[in-house]
Amino acid sequence: MANPYRNFEELIAKEVEGKDFEISIDLKNKRILVLAPHGGKIEPMTTEIAEAISGTDFSFYSFNGLKKDRNGVLHIESHLFDEPRALQAVKKADIVVTIHGQIDGENAFVIVGGLHTGLCSEIKRQLEATGFETRPPTIGLAGTDPMNICNRGRMNRGVQLEISRKLRDALKANRDLLQTFANAIRRAIQLNFSK
Repeated sequence: MANPYRNFEELIAKEVEGKDFEISIDLKNKRILVLAPHGGKIEPMTTEIAEAISGTDFSFYSFNGLKKDRNGVLHIESHLFDEPRALQAVKKADIVVTIHGQIDGENAFVIVGGLHTGLCSEIKRQLEATGFETRPPTIGLAGTDPMNICNRGRMNRGVQLEISRKLRDALKANRDLLQTFANAIRRAIQLNFSK
């Protein structure tokens, strides 16, 4: 099914904030923003993963689906995602790391994409060193469109993480594993920004 909304203006004309969706935002660090554009019940566990990565020192944003069912209708594609509070946060951030849910339920892996190739490489290195499988981006999941929300920070290059359903389920079931996963990504970000 095609996404029914091409932008936030179309979405807000039919969906009600506080009933159909909510926005969680905590701006702590202007340099780093961890963002889940399809959080809550849209792509389950992406909000929790983004929160774990943001920790107590990176900024955090999540657009959360709240509907009883059919939350997929709230999915605005990443290159069209223009919710105003997200855009304000993104404009202030040097780097934006977006967290997405990939639909594969058979395998546990992360697709690392985006225009910040140096940070992508470091994230892959840290995840693999911690025992997580990474895969190269596939068509449509590369995160290389300049209008993709991950690439709209001050550096015009960010990172898009597509996390498979099986891995998200594992992270939900095991909070220690979630923290290990988040720490690997945090390490990569910190190493990249200490240079």
